[in-house]
Amino acid sequence: MNNQNDGVLLRNITVLMGGTCSVLAAIMISPALPGMAEAFKDTPDADFLVRLILTMPALFVALGSPFIGGLLDRWGRKPILLISLIMFVLAGSAGFFLDTLAMILVSRALLGLAVAGIMSGFMTLIIDYFEGESLNRFLGLNGASVCLGGILGLVASGFLADIGWRFPFLIHLIGVLIFIGVVLFIEEPNKPKKQNPKALGGVVLPYEKLAPVYATAFMCTLLFFIFPAQLPFYLMAGNDITSSQVGMALALPTIVGLIFALLYKRISDLLSFKAIAAVIFMSYAINHLVVSTSSDYTVVVLALLFGGIGMGLLSPNNSSWLASLTPVEVRGRAVGLLTSCIFLGQFFSPIVTQPFVAAVGISGTFELMALASFFISIVFVFLLMKHSARQAIAQ
Repeated sequence: MNNQNDGVLLRNITVLMGGTCSVLAAIMISPALPGMAEAFKDTPDADFLVRLILTMPALFVALGSPFIGGLLDRWGRKPILLISLIMFVLAGSAGFFLDTLAMILVSRALLGLAVAGIMSGFMTLIIDYFEGESLNRFLGLNGASVCLGGILGLVASGFLADIGWRFPFLIHLIGVLIFIGVVLFIEEPNKPKKQNPKALGGVVLPYEKLAPVYATAFMCTLLFFIFPAQLPFYLMAGNDITSSQVGMALALPTIVGLIFALLYKRISDLLSFKAIAAVIFMSYAINHLVVSTSSDYTVVVLALLFGGIGMGLLSPNNSSWLASLTPVEVRGRAVGLLTSCIFLGQFFSPIVTQPFVAAVGISGTFELMALASFFISIVFVFLLMKHSARQAIAQ
């Protein structure tokens, strides 16, 4: 019995560690962006290309996730995870060795495909392994694990970026440990590893019900990802701020996120999925509004703590919301689409916000994003009131 319990514990630890890969790929090199821009300042459009290096994985996660979701349903979870982790290590660390922005962009694209397999694979396993209250509890732990990985990774990345802009790329070597964990401790769930394609074709995703989940994932990521893309430049312009301090600023909200992720089970007992979504967007609105008032380091850090509330609640809420609506036969496909929406938000964030940055500056852009977040939060409140009114009439 002890061996069995130990096996489950090691399996769960591996799953939790795997969940951190998404945040490592997304924002770990953020503190290195100013140094990278300086190193490639003679390259045409270097500032734009450097920002694109941050978001390039997101585009390829978005493109690859729906396809990989189908493979998870047909081939099983473990083979996809093993292949993806090998790609994660090789492509993620490649930036340490490559000498041109073009080649780094290619490696980041491959990293995105790897993260698509890792994120979709581990999230599908979580929904496979758990259900009901245990699912909400583990999703909270997973959210906390992602936040903790973000804290440690961003702090480490900031200090490594002070040594040299290439060194944060080496953080992706953590994938070696996760690969070993998958080999030793991950087992396929108790169902056939290869689904019958004809049987899968007869089960349709409930797109209409899932649309709010996917829209929330996309908009939340788009509205919040302005920070890793713009904050290093916002803080370091005219201020004596180091890369390690930028890393600390980006890491601090994840501490709040960790706490709220651990509290997700209790919060979900009190609030519906849509009510929690309203809280997430409101936290972003406060975050963005306060940052728009000042680039002072202390003010920015305090503002980011509000954003940490949404950061901690977003992943477990979206995953639990999706699990409550999705048939088991197409679970991989549903998670793949969710992953795609999250990373499409990351990719489009600098593209959508850059015209505003050019027109009204970074502080003005934060103010506009605050208004957008507030508006979406009010929409969710309106939908909740409308639903309550319908229930009252029905009774």
